[in-house]
Amino acid sequence: MERAFQNSDAAYLGVFFVAVRTTGIFCLPTCTPPRKPKAENCEFFSSVRDAVFAGYRPCKLCHPTELGGAPPEWVANLMRRMETENDTRLKAADLRALGVSPERARRWFLDHYGLTFVAWCRARRLSAAFTKIREGEKLDDVALGHGFESHSGFREAYGRAFGKAPGRSRESGAALFTTMIETPVGRFVAAANDDGLVLFDFSDRRMLERHFAVLRSRFRCPLVPGEHRHFATLRAEIAEYFAGKRRDFTVPLAPVGTDFQARVWQELCRIPYDQTISYEELAQRLGNPAAVRAVARANGMNRLAILIPCHRVIGKDGSLTGYGGGMWRKRILLELEKTGKLPSA
Repeated sequence: MERAFQNSDAAYLGVFFVAVRTTGIFCLPTCTPPRKPKAENCEFFSSVRDAVFAGYRPCKLCHPTELGGAPPEWVANLMRRMETENDTRLKAADLRALGVSPERARRWFLDHYGLTFVAWCRARRLSAAFTKIREGEKLDDVALGHGFESHSGFREAYGRAFGKAPGRSRESGAALFTTMIETPVGRFVAAANDDGLVLFDFSDRRMLERHFAVLRSRFRCPLVPGEHRHFATLRAEIAEYFAGKRRDFTVPLAPVGTDFQARVWQELCRIPYDQTISYEELAQRLGNPAAVRAVARANGMNRLAILIPCHRVIGKDGSLTGYGGGMWRKRILLELEKTGKLPSA
C-alpha cells in the first residue's frame, strides 16, 4: 500500500484509503499532494467508514468520498458482466482468466457489500429470478436461465433466501430490494418495496446493521440486491439535489417507525429547504416542549437521510450537533442548501 500510494497507482482505487496523521485527512491511493507524506505518518484503511470512525476527514484535493468506494475498473467489469449475463457463473479459474484473483474479488465485495463475490452473484441471480417469477415467467425457464445447474439447486437456494418455495412467490412473494447509490458525499444504501423507499442511508453509518435487522423483522422478508422502479426516480432526484436543482423529492417514501417517530419525521419534512431549526423548536412544533431528548432520538433513527431532512436540525445556540453520517457531511448538506452548490475544494 505504501508503494501504491507513492506511485499513485490507480489499480488500488476502491481497495484502500490512506490517512495522514499529521494533517488528519484521508485520501485515495491516487492522490497527488504537493509533497507526499512520510511513510511513518500514514496509516491505511479498507473503507471510508473505517477512516471516518478513526477521526479523519476527507481530502479536498482527491475527494475520496466522491469515489465513495466506487468500483475500480476491474470490479466494474465483473459487475457489468453479471448484470448482462444472469446465467453466467464465474468460478475461480474464470476470474483468473480475467486477471482477477479470487481472493481479491472476495475481499472487495465483502468490504463494500457485506457479501463475498460468490454470494453477491448468487443474490443477484436470485433477485432477478424473484422478479421474473412475480412477472409470471415459467419456473423451469427461471431456474435454468439464472445460472443454476438444477431445479433442486435453484429451489434450495431460493428457499433459503426468501423463506418459501419459488411457486409461492407469485401470490405472496415479498422482498426488499437494495442497491448502492454513489453521491458527492459518499455511497448510500437504498432499500425499497412497492410502497416506497424504506431505507436511504450512508453505507458507512454505524447503525446500518441495526437498520437492516429492524427492516427484516418488520417486513419478515429478506433484503436482496436488485433493481426497483423507485431507484430510478431516486437516482435522478438525488443527482438533481446535489446539482442544486431540486429542493423537494417526489420519490415515494415508506418509513418504518413508531407513531411518535412518524410524527417527528413528518415535522422534519416541513422544515423548508435552506432553513434550520433546533431540537427545542422541533419539540414545540410537536406540542411537547419537554420531549427534546425523545425528539433527538427519533431524529437519529431516521432511515431516510436527506429525503427526510434530519440534517436541518441544529443546536439551540446555532451550533451543529451530531449527525449519523458525520458532521462533515452535515456541513456540506447545509452549505449546499444555502448556496445551491457543493462547497469547493
